[in-house]
Amino acid sequence: MTRIISGIAGSRQLTSPAKATRPTSDRVRESIFNRLSSRNHVDGLRVLDLYAGTGALALEAVSRGAIYAMLVERDGKAAAVCVKNCQMIQKAMEKEGFFDQVTKVANKAVSKFLGEDTLEYDLVFIDPPYEIDNEEVTENLTALLPRLSNDAVVMVERSSRSPMPELPSGYELDEEKSYGDTVIYWLSKSA
Repeated sequence: MTRIISGIAGSRQLTSPAKATRPTSDRVRESIFNRLSSRNHVDGLRVLDLYAGTGALALEAVSRGAIYAMLVERDGKAAAVCVKNCQMIQKAMEKEGFFDQVTKVANKAVSKFLGEDTLEYDLVFIDPPYEIDNEEVTENLTALLPRLSNDAVVMVERSSRSPMPELPSGYELDEEKSYGDTVIYWLSKSA
C-alpha cells in the first residue's frame, strides 16, 4: 500500500487504482524528498505530477509544504483515484490548520495538458509507465520547458534497463541516481 511518508499528512494511506500501476516506492520517494529538503526545494512551491498514477509524488510534496499541485493522469480510473487521494490529503491539511494548499487533477493525456496549460511550476515529476518510449518523454520535456520557473527541478523516473531520454535544448542533467530497477534523472533549466 502506498502512503504519505512525512509532513502534515504523514503516514496516511493512499488509494491505488484497481488496474496495476507502478507507484514510486516509499524508499525512492523518501530519498527524493530528503534530497529536495536538503536543497530547501519543497516549501511554498508549485508542483506538477505528470503520469500521476496515485498522485503519491505530488501529494508527498503538498504534505511537506508545497502550496499547489497539479496531477495529470490520462487513465480515467487512475484519475478518479487521484481525486480521492487529493481530497483525503486536503482534509488532513485543513484538520491541522493548513488551508492554502491547492490540489487539482487533470484527466487528460500529458501532451494535451502541456499544450493547453499556462501555469509555471517549480517542481515537476515525470514518471511514465516504463512502456512509454523515451521519444515521448523527450517531447514532454520540450513542451514543459516554457512552464518552468528559473530554479525549477524536474525529475524523470525511468527503468534502469532503458537508456536515458534525450534531453532537449534548455535542460541540464544535474544528477542521475539508481535504485535497483529504477533510475531518477534530476534536471534543471540551462543557464
